[in-house]
Amino acid sequence: MIKLTDVSFEYRKHKPVLSNVNLDIEPGVIYGLLGKNGEGKTTLLNILSGLLFPDSGSCIVMDEEPKKRKVEFLKNFFFLPEEIILPDVTAKQYIRMFAPFYPTFSEDIFKACVESFEIDLTSSLRKMSLGQKKKAAIMLALSANTPLLFMDEPTNGLDIPSKSIFRKLLASTMNEKQTVIISTHQVRDLESLIDSVIILDHKEIIFNQSLNDISRKLDFRKIEPNEKALYSETSPIGTVGVVVNEKQENSIVSLELLFNAATLSSNEIKKIFN
Repeated sequence: MIKLTDVSFEYRKHKPVLSNVNLDIEPGVIYGLLGKNGEGKTTLLNILSGLLFPDSGSCIVMDEEPKKRKVEFLKNFFFLPEEIILPDVTAKQYIRMFAPFYPTFSEDIFKACVESFEIDLTSSLRKMSLGQKKKAAIMLALSANTPLLFMDEPTNGLDIPSKSIFRKLLASTMNEKQTVIISTHQVRDLESLIDSVIILDHKEIIFNQSLNDISRKLDFRKIEPNEKALYSETSPIGTVGVVVNEKQENSIVSLELLFNAATLSSNEIKKIFN
């Protein structure tokens, strides 16, 4: 569905944001795109959406080059940016303005979002709180029901109950033909939602694995004294970390520990998955 080959991009000369990025995205999967602030997650999503053009390399999305912005391509994906700008209309008018652009728009998903988020469709978007505006934008993103959905920091601005509702809505409304890429640096918001993990660090993709493979090859738990770990840190229950899963029995994945292990012990992690 998506294939990036040696993609590089820079905003200023000799100041690369992405360098020789290679990435394969399969259909029907929810991907978590993880990375520190400023690592290029938003830039990568903009390239996949055709809003930015690679300086070099190849970017193919659904058999199209996003930079050409063909109508057939545009109607089959939705990009929810982190910073949203909404028109001065009611929530209902907002949905009705944009729904015709997406042949896959689902009235059932729309109704589920309104009920779950408790959105007043008669309220002006401009007068809504930041959290309510974010929920209205998410409502359109999910209701569009496109084969491909990009979401950049979707949980920013949401309170804890709303984050839980968002996860439940996405999990319940997604079908097996859809692919979702969610960019975030708040890894705990995605732990119960994603199927695969992509980690962007130092301008390149350093990790792209399914949660099933991660749980089979790595163990996330309390570390015993003198035990060798790929990564460890002090916690209220003692030292916790990531070790090689010798028994290869599925473990419960901690995205936070995984991210730290992948970025701080990248060579060791690569050997395990290669």
